[in-house]
Amino acid sequence: MKRIMTLMLGFLLLFTSINGVVMAEESKTEITKNAQSAVLIERDTGTILYDKNSHEKLPPASMTKIMTMILIMEAIEKGQINWEDKVRTSEYAASMGGSQIFLEPGEEMTVEEMLKGIAIGSANDASVAMAEFIAGSEEAFVEMMNNKVEELKLKDTVFQNPTGLPADNHFSSAYDMAMMAKELLKYEKITQFTGTYEDYLRENTDEKFWLVNTNKLVRFYDGVDGLKTGYTSEAKYCLTATAKVGNMRVVAVVFGEPTPKERNAEVSKMLDYAFSQFMTHPMYEKGKEISEAKVSKGKENTVIGMTNESISLLTKKGEKLEGIEEKIVMNKELKAPIKKGDDIGTITIQKDGKILAESTLVAKNDVIEANWWVLYKRALGMFSKSGD
Repeated sequence: MKRIMTLMLGFLLLFTSINGVVMAEESKTEITKNAQSAVLIERDTGTILYDKNSHEKLPPASMTKIMTMILIMEAIEKGQINWEDKVRTSEYAASMGGSQIFLEPGEEMTVEEMLKGIAIGSANDASVAMAEFIAGSEEAFVEMMNNKVEELKLKDTVFQNPTGLPADNHFSSAYDMAMMAKELLKYEKITQFTGTYEDYLRENTDEKFWLVNTNKLVRFYDGVDGLKTGYTSEAKYCLTATAKVGNMRVVAVVFGEPTPKERNAEVSKMLDYAFSQFMTHPMYEKGKEISEAKVSKGKENTVIGMTNESISLLTKKGEKLEGIEEKIVMNKELKAPIKKGDDIGTITIQKDGKILAESTLVAKNDVIEANWWVLYKRALGMFSKSGD
């Protein structure tokens, strides 16, 4: 009788376990039943936690501005433009329709103010003004956008403008948008803009303009601090959202939602799923010095390699991290000049031969070319040592 009861209990536990898995999978598939495509990733590792047609090519609408903001932040970090630079609005930029901050031809705003308009108010006029400021023309900026797409090894994206206004052959995918969001989030200051619910432009003037974030989850979901909404009649309601709770940051993307209410509800479900099932283990912060690489013909012989983004490991909740191995490879035959931020190596974290995280190491500082006198003294010193 005891044996029969034990077997019955065993079958009951097995059925409960299997049924729990099935129910979990069923609930997971119901997360985005209205979205045309969707994806959920953990930001630091890029691990996909949920996927629904994530490589389907669709119009991204104003989520396009994620790439526009990447190029703005990149130009700031490289010192090509500064926050307080004045950006003049062309007649063409001022003529943009849709979401805008109503820039007048000839009106000037700082880079910071323009970025506020883009990140909070989804301003098409500010996006074009910044494109012209950085690249000289909208066309040249769009070329930069598509070059960045190639650099990030994205396969589902082609841009025709920096705004997301309807255009032939302008498309992306949920996966590509998540990877662009991952890239944008390298610039930690960006969430100070994308995570702001309301702000003002033209303060202390008669033209004071109230900005309200188009991403309402910034206000109504704890931890959400970006990134970008999108809507056109063709694209329907889209959203790339990011949230951070504790040590874990995730990115959720939906395309083609029928209403903004359903868009926000399904993204909220994705975020709930991520934070209830997984956890992140921080390894390195952005800017952490990792190793040195040798440099030939430079004023200095070496350059320090540092992380260019935060690096973490992801596990299911309750899972332990054991047997982790770290591999650092610095590029050989580095030659001056080297600019701060140039790729000079990689760091890989793996377990049992499986890569858990991989990231680029970048130069901490510039290394200029050595003049002939420095090279001569260096060669003379080497000769003297070899003769000892």
